[in-house]
Amino acid sequence: MTRAGAAIREISVVSLSEVAIKQSIGKLRIGKDEVLTGIADLRLRVLPYTADHALHLFDLPLHHSDPFDRQIIVQALCEKIPVV
Repeated sequence: MTRAGAAIREISVVSLSEVAIKQSIGKLRIGKDEVLTGIADLRLRVLPYTADHALHLFDLPLHHSDPFDRQIIVQALCEKIPVV
């Protein structure tokens, strides 16, 4: 998406959940304050995950088995935005 020629950078709330979970089990060494700073510094808009997104999982082929990836993919398809 663009607004007045500038790209809108988004991060899925699903990605934030994945980072928090991986941090809590010791797979990542990043804290909440660092995540919040990154969101602010990069001017990211946090994209919510909705029931509509979740319902589209029923129709998503099983090309990816990771549940976080599947949620991000279906969210991007519903919102018509690229995944980077």
